[in-house]
Amino acid sequence: MGVSAKPQAERCRAAAVTGLLCAAVLLFAAPAARAQESFEFRTPGADEMLGEELRAASLLLTARDEGTRDPQELFSIARAEYGRLIGVLYEYGHYGGTIEIRLNGREAAAISPLYAPGQIESIMVTVEPGPQFSFGATGIAPLAPQTVLPEGFSTGAPAFSPVVREAAQAGVEGWRAQGHALAEVESQDITADHANATLDTDIRLAPGDRLRFGTLSVEGHERMRPERIREIAGFPTGEVFDPENVQRASRRLRRSGVFASVALREAETANPDGTLDIAARVTEAPLRRIGFGIEADSLDGGRVTGFWLHRNLLGGGERLRFDGEIGGIGARDYGLDLRVTSRLSRPATVTPDTTFFIGALVETVDAPDFDARRLEVETGLSHIFSSTLTGEAALSYRFERTEDDLGTRDFGMLATPVGVTWDRRDDSLDPAGGTYLEASLTPYLGFETSDTGLQFTTDARAYHGLGTEDRLVVAGRAQLGGVAFADLDDTPRQLLFYSGGAGTVRGVPFRSLGVSPGGVRSGGQGFAAFSGELRGSITETIGLVGFADAGYVSEGLFTGEDDWHAGVGVGLRYNTGIGPLRLDVAAPVRGEEGGGVQIYLGLGQSF
Repeated sequence: MGVSAKPQAERCRAAAVTGLLCAAVLLFAAPAARAQESFEFRTPGADEMLGEELRAASLLLTARDEGTRDPQELFSIARAEYGRLIGVLYEYGHYGGTIEIRLNGREAAAISPLYAPGQIESIMVTVEPGPQFSFGATGIAPLAPQTVLPEGFSTGAPAFSPVVREAAQAGVEGWRAQGHALAEVESQDITADHANATLDTDIRLAPGDRLRFGTLSVEGHERMRPERIREIAGFPTGEVFDPENVQRASRRLRRSGVFASVALREAETANPDGTLDIAARVTEAPLRRIGFGIEADSLDGGRVTGFWLHRNLLGGGERLRFDGEIGGIGARDYGLDLRVTSRLSRPATVTPDTTFFIGALVETVDAPDFDARRLEVETGLSHIFSSTLTGEAALSYRFERTEDDLGTRDFGMLATPVGVTWDRRDDSLDPAGGTYLEASLTPYLGFETSDTGLQFTTDARAYHGLGTEDRLVVAGRAQLGGVAFADLDDTPRQLLFYSGGAGTVRGVPFRSLGVSPGGVRSGGQGFAAFSGELRGSITETIGLVGFADAGYVSEGLFTGEDDWHAGVGVGLRYNTGIGPLRLDVAAPVRGEEGGGVQIYLGLGQSF
């Protein structure tokens, strides 16, 4: 119990203490606010899902969990609680529910803010949802041709409030897709019939005029030239308004890599000539970026990669990138491989979705059956056909000097590589569904000791998730390659195929499978590899993988001497947030080139 305040007051008067000192004594002698004694949250008549949603939305429950005890703050939270819980009831179609929030036994809504409780000893929240309403009349007009309303917006369906909002939004977007950029909801008449537990809606739309695109203004740019921003966006000035074109322009600007953020804002009113202007607000990303990566396996050593990138070299979105790689670090059977590439690309060349590039490569290869020095320069165009389909075509000159059992030879060729990528995966680093296909065709004209020929490659992958939240994923990969119209000995070594290692068959050494016609070992002109994985999630961050790989190499284009090998293993995955950290342990099950158990470490799934 606290100390009585009355005797203290009498002593203050007797001693003629000043009013200020007396007030201080009274303050310290007053009883301390008692701790909150009870908290109860009840949802009678609600099913389990609705009850969980109500509790998750409760501001008072959140305050309790955070340890809030201040009476004034709890009183304010309680008064805001009504609207929060009503919103949840409406979302689940309950328009006749009752909500009671009692503080010390009194309804919070009936307490005047001027007489807020000085202490709160008990809180009781009771939510009775009442019956779930269904839609009666569902009127929305006028609708643009081909407008698709939500499936649940129909007579007899549960009257969830989000469905009403979605229907209104679908009606507006239907008109916008027809060029009526300023379409809006003119009025909404929503009536709840409590006797029949139905909800009638009457939504009136105002389409407005059909508009055309006006001008694209640019804000926030620093080094980037405004005219290049407009070229990259591909803004269709003069064309009939289409919201998809606005989104496409935004995607193009983000895809350029120059900007940290992009926001396109439509004008609130149209111009007198029937056009609508758009403002692009951009924030430029840092000019330069660097990165590195590390991979390793127990037999073929480690590989270190790095890059340096300039995002906006000449003020027009030009990207200059240098990549470096050192492979075979600590490898048992061969030395270091060195590789340096550079590429200068310019977006929005010819079309907004076409990029011009020019690049160069310098490389040294120290393999068990040959050593090579290579130089390559190329120029070409890449084009984005859609969000899933891209293509590239180039003209390149390649020179290779090779030392092997046949001596030192020079290979030169003028090539026109063409490739396409069709990527429909749901996640490029850790896919649980979708497909991926990459294919290339490289006809080349040979010089020096090189024959003229044709190389092709394909890489096809498929993923399928099983169980709740795709906790089990089946993944498969098939690779195919070949060289035609050229003799094996007169084919540049970089065009030949080997099998073995992390990219083809785990459990066997890197490039361990080739061919040996006439006793001279080399890569082959025919190649196939197949991989299968079963990926399981143990926790949110830990996963296990079982896999099997097989590879095949032939002397000619699937003719002549050939052989195949295989490996199996298990792996551990740790989700880092930017992709899974991969640890695989594999062993050979077929093939003369063994090497025992091998360990692989890298970032991202193996395919």
